[in-house]
Amino acid sequence: MDEMYLMNSLWTMAGAILVVLMIGGFILLEAGSTRMKNAGHIAGKTIFTFGLTSLVFWAVGYGFIFGDHANFFVGLSDFFYSGDQGEGAVSESVYFVFQLAFAGISLTIALGGFAERARFSVYVLFTVLFGMFVYPVIAHWVWGGGWLSELGKQDFAGSTVVHLTGAMGALAATMLLKPRIGKYNQDGSANNIAGHNQVYTALGVLLLWVGWFGFNAGSTVSVDGAFFGYVALNTNIAAAAGAVAATLISWLVSGKPDIPTIMNGALAALVAITASCAFVEPWAAVLIGFVAGILVFYSARFFERRRIDDPIYALSVHGTAGVWGTLSTGFFTTPDLASVGLPGLFYGGGLTQLGVQALGIVSCGLYAFIASFIILVITKKLLGGLRVSEEEEIMGLDLSEHGTYGYPEQLSGEKSKIQAV
Repeated sequence: MDEMYLMNSLWTMAGAILVVLMIGGFILLEAGSTRMKNAGHIAGKTIFTFGLTSLVFWAVGYGFIFGDHANFFVGLSDFFYSGDQGEGAVSESVYFVFQLAFAGISLTIALGGFAERARFSVYVLFTVLFGMFVYPVIAHWVWGGGWLSELGKQDFAGSTVVHLTGAMGALAATMLLKPRIGKYNQDGSANNIAGHNQVYTALGVLLLWVGWFGFNAGSTVSVDGAFFGYVALNTNIAAAAGAVAATLISWLVSGKPDIPTIMNGALAALVAITASCAFVEPWAAVLIGFVAGILVFYSARFFERRRIDDPIYALSVHGTAGVWGTLSTGFFTTPDLASVGLPGLFYGGGLTQLGVQALGIVSCGLYAFIASFIILVITKKLLGGLRVSEEEEIMGLDLSEHGTYGYPEQLSGEKSKIQAV
């Protein structure tokens, strides 16, 4: 085999492993950002749904994205993928694993909108249908040779394909599930339902930050010229700028640097730079990340005022920042780096690329939201509801859905108190 083929395959496999490890980051992030009575449920359902979406992706997802004989929505070959090595610059089976990891991340983002109130059976059905009819369609449009690809839409590693798609699924879920018990008062004012472990949240963010090098730099799927180093540079300095910007804006507005906002700032910047990391200069990466850190702060407040209960800020971190990141390429893509599409507005490219980016946001965002909404309405009819009962929600999903507790020693302590009384 050609040495470059082997090196490309090895690098892409390393990227895939880093992206899969991001699932661990999401477990810590979601568990830490919610209450301890749901921690075991969050951990278990995240592992289960990643496993289930892997099987769905193997059966039909990969073929829908990259298969031949495509219609407007999907490709129509390579179902139940056989593991062929292929004859391209990288092993096709390695590329399959890499793309599978992206599908798993998009679903995990969408499921964040279900947090602390959805029945486990809802996760099962939504995972299958989202993995068949939502994510693959958008990935085909942008990465699989679909109509947005033909227009030259720029989305190097998935600000739209992965993050905005997942966020729109989360939006449909939050709207249909309604807010958690105790989140809003009768006058419409919001209560802060604090997560139980900020250390978990911070460790989750760090795991995601590291995993993003696989997400973005790994998307080069090549070691040629070591361009992945340039992508990694843009990724890291954007995240750094986002964390700093979020810290500053929360400090200025509320008088204290808010820890959840700091975390969200870093993640929002990572989401934003995902589309443009291979197309922009480092100074632009810093600016893109800095703007994302500010946007996520105000976006979270915007959704909260509209009684949209988003426990892990999926809509702001992945939705708002995904929109900004997608648009940013239409401003900052340089002529030298425009391997897809045209240069941005600030480099003499005019409004054409910016228009393509905006079209991609609207079409992909609307499709993901409408399709996810329909899936959840069907799920509600089939299962007799999406949400656990009030009693089960108050009890916590660890006990009501699984009969166990993520913190068994804590449960033993509570039982002892009850018996003592």
